[in-house]
Amino acid sequence: MGQTLRRHFRPEQIRELSLVFLILGVLVFFSTQIPNYLSPRFFNRIASDVAIIAVVAIGQTLVILTRNVDLSVGSIVGVTAYVVGTFLTGNHELHPVLAVAMAIAIGAVLGTINGVLIAYGRVPAIITTLGTLAIYRAALVELSGAKTVVIDAMPRWLQELPGVTLASFAGLDVRLLVLIALAAVIIFQLVLSFTNLGRRLYAVGSNPDGARFAGLPSEQVVFIAFVLCGALSGLAGFMFLARFGNITVVAAQGMELQVIAAVVVGGVAIFGGQGTIIGALLGALLINILQQSLIRWISISAFWIDALLGALILAAVAADALILGRLRNLWARSEVQMTEADEKRVVGADVPK
Repeated sequence: MGQTLRRHFRPEQIRELSLVFLILGVLVFFSTQIPNYLSPRFFNRIASDVAIIAVVAIGQTLVILTRNVDLSVGSIVGVTAYVVGTFLTGNHELHPVLAVAMAIAIGAVLGTINGVLIAYGRVPAIITTLGTLAIYRAALVELSGAKTVVIDAMPRWLQELPGVTLASFAGLDVRLLVLIALAAVIIFQLVLSFTNLGRRLYAVGSNPDGARFAGLPSEQVVFIAFVLCGALSGLAGFMFLARFGNITVVAAQGMELQVIAAVVVGGVAIFGGQGTIIGALLGALLINILQQSLIRWISISAFWIDALLGALILAAVAADALILGRLRNLWARSEVQMTEADEKRVVGADVPK
């Protein structure tokens, strides 16, 4: 029984289970401190906010798995929201599906620029995306004239989209934007678990040199990760536009810190090769609950929110290096021992008596 449990219980699942219990603990604590805390309105707001962060976190997870990072995701979300919003202002007849496709395409193009420079130009990811973070935003400010996109000028279907509810249980709404985020989480978790692309993302991040010697197309894998990250940020840009409506040139500024915090807190190793999409979703959920709860409890300022995110990133990286690293080593040794024991039993069974 013990061996069976160890075979199916990986160290990454320890982080995910601990996040579930931590989220429950946070909810219980604040429910004793804030009147009417556990209300349907609060959970609906959390779900709507987490949906956007979760979609961007999926793409960031793909990138970090390859031992890289994308700091430009906030700018891609802002640029996409602004450009699509501006286009829809003068084209109300555009079909919603085409508007979503347009947002994804814009994000994919911006992600492609990152991917080419990093994968084939061999420019370090942190330098490249720090530069494109500023370039994308500056280009938006220059080309737009710093005008504001207002919700009243949008098509009626976009104005109503955030409130589209497919089902409701005890005041908890199952909204379309939330379902889109959950669908993206499920799809990309399956991609990581059961496809060649997923296995290659883990392999490149775990041992880049070994993956290259094994004949894996490392540059192509990294390039695809950045393109997908850009495309998902574009989708999140459309969701951001639908969620908030009034878009300025500083839309989604600073989102990259929230996304990286969610991914790292969710157990995706900053050194690559370890982590899951489910963990990133749990990290995003925990961070958003903490943010919303602290604002209601002690009216914490935005500066302290950023400080909290920084502290969570440091704590998560330290925990990954000190605790989960040792657990992974113990798990690996345990797997080797169980494999050897299985081989001995097979050999023993084959020996004639």
